[in-house]
Amino acid sequence: MKKVIGSIRRTVEELSLIKDGDRVAVGLSGGKDSSALLYALTKYRTFSSIDFEIEAITIAIGFQDHDLSPLQAFCDTLNVHYTIEKTDIREIVFDIRKEKNPCSLCAKLRRGALHNVMERRNLNVLALGHHLDDAIETFFMNMFYNGKLSTLEINSHLSKRNIRVIRPMINVFECDVVGAVKKLNLPIIKNPCPVDKTTKREEAKKFVSDMSKKYPKFFTKIQTALKNEHQTNLWF
Repeated sequence: MKKVIGSIRRTVEELSLIKDGDRVAVGLSGGKDSSALLYALTKYRTFSSIDFEIEAITIAIGFQDHDLSPLQAFCDTLNVHYTIEKTDIREIVFDIRKEKNPCSLCAKLRRGALHNVMERRNLNVLALGHHLDDAIETFFMNMFYNGKLSTLEINSHLSKRNIRVIRPMINVFECDVVGAVKKLNLPIIKNPCPVDKTTKREEAKKFVSDMSKKYPKFFTKIQTALKNEHQTNLWF
């Protein structure tokens, strides 16, 4: 976890992701990444010179038998205020709309619900648990499926909501997140979604995994390319 916290500290301070007075919401999904981010941010806050607050939010999309009590206990241990927002997203996506590719609509509805909670709680920064592997997978997904060169933004502003969205773990390797979560026994809640592990992202994840095995410096080279705004050679 020291490695994860160190990377978060450098990213936050170099890019000014969090400022004095910010009220930060961590989107706590129950997956390893968001649990690691919440834990790391609370530890970083203890020694950081930045004065900020942290809360956690889970959007419950309506699956039955989705026990969130481990996340409540986790937040209680960290002394972090925790909000569970119950929604009917599952019904809308699967029963009413009967979406064949439900991920896009589900993500849009979850984002809207998150932002609504943030407005109620007077939170101005949303911290998401995407790491370097996610950024690289997103880069290839956008290239393969959308024909564009882009990836996850590290720091963006939603002007309509006056919310900043940050990704403090964007320079953290997924393997380091996995190791930290296992060592600290952080809570992980199984994703109840029926299309989990069957999406286009899983295809991109396999592609990236295969390439990294073939080319040992694959991750660091792509990371360097994503940060290199001056050396591009495109047609237009």
